Amino acid sequence: MGRKNSKKKLKEKKSGGEKILKGVLDITRSGMGFVSVPDVDADIMVRPNDFNTALHGDVVRIKVNKSFDTKKRTQGVITEVVQRKRVEFIGRLQMNKGFAFFVAQMDKPMPDIFIPADKINGATENDRVIVKLTQWENVGKRPEGEVVSILNIEEPNDVAMKEILLENGFPIEFPDDVMEEAARIPEVISDAEIKGRNDVREILTFTIDPADAKDFDDALSFRVLKNGNYEIGVHIADVGHYVETDTVLDEFAYNKATSVYLPDRVNPMLPEHISNVLCSLRPNEDKLTFSAIFQVSPNGNIKQHWLGKTIIHSDHRFTYEEVQEIIENGSGLYSDEILILNTLAQKMRKQRFKKGAINFSSQEVRFKLDEKGKPIGIVIKESTESHQLIEEFMLLANRTVAESFSKIKLNEKPVPFPYRIHDDPDEEKLLPFVAFAKKFGHKFDTSSPDAIAASFNQMLKDVHGKPEQHVLEQLGIRTMAKAKYTTDNVGHYGLGFEHYCHFTSPIRRYPDVMVHRLLFQSLENKLVADKKMEEKCKHCSERERAAMESERTANKYKQVEYMKNFLGEEFEGVISGVASFGFWVETVLHKCEGLVSINSLTDYDDFRHVESDYCLVGHRSGKKFRMGDKVWIKVVAANLTKRQLDYEWVIATGLKENKKVK
Repeated sequence: MGRKNSKKKLKEKKSGGEKILKGVLDITRSGMGFVSVPDVDADIMVRPNDFNTALHGDVVRIKVNKSFDTKKRTQGVITEVVQRKRVEFIGRLQMNKGFAFFVAQMDKPMPDIFIPADKINGATENDRVIVKLTQWENVGKRPEGEVVSILNIEEPNDVAMKEILLENGFPIEFPDDVMEEAARIPEVISDAEIKGRNDVREILTFTIDPADAKDFDDALSFRVLKNGNYEIGVHIADVGHYVETDTVLDEFAYNKATSVYLPDRVNPMLPEHISNVLCSLRPNEDKLTFSAIFQVSPNGNIKQHWLGKTIIHSDHRFTYEEVQEIIENGSGLYSDEILILNTLAQKMRKQRFKKGAINFSSQEVRFKLDEKGKPIGIVIKESTESHQLIEEFMLLANRTVAESFSKIKLNEKPVPFPYRIHDDPDEEKLLPFVAFAKKFGHKFDTSSPDAIAASFNQMLKDVHGKPEQHVLEQLGIRTMAKAKYTTDNVGHYGLGFEHYCHFTSPIRRYPDVMVHRLLFQSLENKLVADKKMEEKCKHCSERERAAMESERTANKYKQVEYMKNFLGEEFEGVISGVASFGFWVETVLHKCEGLVSINSLTDYDDFRHVESDYCLVGHRSGKKFRMGDKVWIKVVAANLTKRQLDYEWVIATGLKENKKVK
């Protein structure tokens, strides 16, 4: 929404006597605050004395003092903290007689927290601790808290990972009441529960997951029908059966909304007893599932489907590597079934791209870690056919559930449902990329969204294996809209689906739990419209972004930690980003990104940033540093505190000689 409309919206609220807006507080390092409000163009400034117990990242209500119509900065006063981004902090303890103060170690200002004697929990002077904020009644009183954990300073990696999680609002531990509730859930499946489900325990069923996975939330079943078609079941852990609404367990899972996967640990959405035991589809155990069962012809056409609750019995637990070996060698346990499933998956995949899905390749960088979590190597994992096998059947289930639900009406109105959407590309973002891709010889037809998708796929095919592949892929992804959860079903552009949702990972994603509940309500003819569904979707999208930021930051920390071993050494790299203050280089060998500062280039030339060409250009030499170019760099600094790598460009021999001539 533009500034004009934003002003109008605020005026309308004021004319009705409404002066309170809701937004998110951002506190700068200087201590000044700014509240960003959805659909309002300019942030509202808040002075430190007007924070009213709010901390950085909190959702707040703010009373506006000055109109948007003036040329001055709009100011406001926070009247209420609606939701805290975080209540746990890392810092140092300062002891006093009978109590202590906690001083948070963070780059955002916040007041010291008072710790009563009975809440110090064994910590001593200057200990590094995690403290939970327990109460803060008003600005006239100090915030109070309790020590929940004493950190081991001899394990800096552990402290760093916990700090990253807390920074992004993810608690480290589950509260006692949540753990108690999870522990009380019975493991025994009653006969009555089995009778109310489709019993598919006799059908061949197996899981395919990463080698180190413990929470198996999906399984495939397979059998050949008398008519020659295949019956393929996509069975998903029935988390909703165990995590009931209006419980402390459900409330905690909703607030967290997602599991977070860091290089050396998983910060799970649900307690381990649920995620790794009760709901995990472990082999040789009866498990409760929610299933999408398909009848598929040998040429890959979906003849019919069934959705409902089931009980399964997994016959085997495969790793991706084991299944890939079966695909490549054509032999092994259940090889006939796996080869048929793979053939069908590849047909579905081909058809999906033909219908407009964009074929961005996925490359995963993983760290080899020692027993203390320190990186000792880097492994680059490509998407193989075994990964694609699972991906295609999960996509099929997700799409089918969304399609089915899109047809349901309640009082002749669509039912609020958490769709997973991905909007069409924004032309303003797309055009610079199209011009950049043209420099590498790639033409784009921008006449329609379908034409853009076809052009992307052609470019990705042509660029495969070339030096600029990674840069064009990454830049292409950046031009795309971000996928999110919403009740407004505009389809999923990247996948080429008119209807899509998340149904297949309820152990680690809360939107899938919501989908399960709505689907079950509809099957039982007990559907109720949830008026807060859009608000829940926004919350889950925000938590997903926070999880991605945690994962990105943790990976960066590991990169810095790993590259500390190579200070002073030179490596070949590819320019992965350009800005007015320098350019980023990702090493070919390690996929570790660092910054070459423009200040380190001043001995060679004066460089200026050409934004449209994604490059820096030398004023005298005409030398270009452009995204996708290969360069040699030296590792000059690795700062773990800032999670920052600094590189220097290693000047080419030819330029050295030219410089001497000058």
